[in-house]
Amino acid sequence: MNYCRNLSGSVEAAKASRGGLPEKIWMKQQFSVGVNDVTRVLERMPAAAASRSGCSTEAPTSTARRRAPLVPLQAVIIAADCNPKWLTKHIPTLASTRQVPVLCLKDNKGSSLRLGQVANVRTALAIGIKAKDSIINKTVDEVLKDYYKPVADEQ
Repeated sequence: MNYCRNLSGSVEAAKASRGGLPEKIWMKQQFSVGVNDVTRVLERMPAAAASRSGCSTEAPTSTARRRAPLVPLQAVIIAADCNPKWLTKHIPTLASTRQVPVLCLKDNKGSSLRLGQVANVRTALAIGIKAKDSIINKTVDEVLKDYYKPVADEQ
């Protein structure tokens, strides 16, 4: 719960340095908000096994050229009070194939409200932090050092 407070503080600090960019556009550049958006960004990221071997399973298409450049996710935060649970059940598995850490925010029926405050929306079940060079990413790095314990590879 403390990491959510730290993240909110760094978001406020980063907002001050956004320049003349409208807040909605700036937030879209920093976060992927909602289950659908987080899933979409994770699916577009290359799988860890494919990127290590240098091969890609996706063939380039004409629609791929029109998309905005992909910004990978640094981490994903999921609200534990999601009901029904199957709405977010696929995200940890998908994130692990992309080597993206997942943090679960537990708060007595208020974690989706807390996540919403971070992203400046009413509620959010999932938030992806985009990997950029900002104070938000530095805060997430510190949180990951304190809270995230990666699962050991079985090789």
